[in-house]
Amino acid sequence: MKTGSRLEKVLEKGAFAVTSECGPPRGADPDVIREKGKLLEGVVDAVNITDCQTSVVRMSSLSACLILKEMGFDPILQMVTRDRNRIAIQSDVLGAAALGINNILCLSGDHQRFGDHPQAKNVYDIDSIQLIMTVKKMRDEKKFLNDQEMTKAPVLFIGAAENPFADPLEIRALRLAKKAAAGVEFIQTQCIFNLDRFAEWMREVVDMGLHEKVAILAGVTPLKSVGMGKYMKSQVPGMDVPDAVIERLKGVPKEKQGAEGIKICIETIQRLREMKGVRGVHIMAIEWEEKVSEIAKGADLLPRPKV
Repeated sequence: MKTGSRLEKVLEKGAFAVTSECGPPRGADPDVIREKGKLLEGVVDAVNITDCQTSVVRMSSLSACLILKEMGFDPILQMVTRDRNRIAIQSDVLGAAALGINNILCLSGDHQRFGDHPQAKNVYDIDSIQLIMTVKKMRDEKKFLNDQEMTKAPVLFIGAAENPFADPLEIRALRLAKKAAAGVEFIQTQCIFNLDRFAEWMREVVDMGLHEKVAILAGVTPLKSVGMGKYMKSQVPGMDVPDAVIERLKGVPKEKQGAEGIKICIETIQRLREMKGVRGVHIMAIEWEEKVSEIAKGADLLPRPKV
């Protein structure tokens, strides 16, 4: 379906897609988003705006998406089901489409106990797979979840996230199959450090033919330091950081660990481009957006294709 999404057009063209993300500020200053956006101009095909990531209160994804839209970007609205029931979800989907947002990433969201308001009441009226189904039903059938018809359907390119490294490993490809059946059109994965394990997952995905149904964008993150690597290895659920990566960072002086992390990230992208079924990369430079251009250039991802 033609949605107006630049990301969709790049993927349809057969080009290797590049996306990144911006974390909204913990305040009402739109210039924070604009400054982050400037760092990504001409570097990516689309930009995710996180939705109160790690359950920490931030500027809304929808508002930040509109700011980037006004700058000429193709924003990806992230929407979590943690904070909204089906009424609010459908309302926000309509609002995003009305504002010209062309992409949506459907997520369940981190539990509120991990964030800055652990006493908050979660919602989880529906889960991420049901959210995919909801958006698809609204778009393709022009109907709400209660089967009532709407006046104008929202037109959105539907995405979701997937973690090839979460336990139990044997169901990860099957979970992607469920999302594909629900109607997802592109997937952004968890940060990849264990390339061997990711390659194994991709072989399962290809064997099931899922790479022909869903565009898979492989997630990468540059490590700033040994400390960041150790934290992600031991404290972030579902993250797989091999000891070899930690040891490699340890092998350089502290002031050069960030540069080594970027080098590892570039090498990872180069290997990912060789894997069958990988259609692009999602560069998650956490509060390090100024390095996305360097990574993209180093991985020979520039200039971006015209569509």
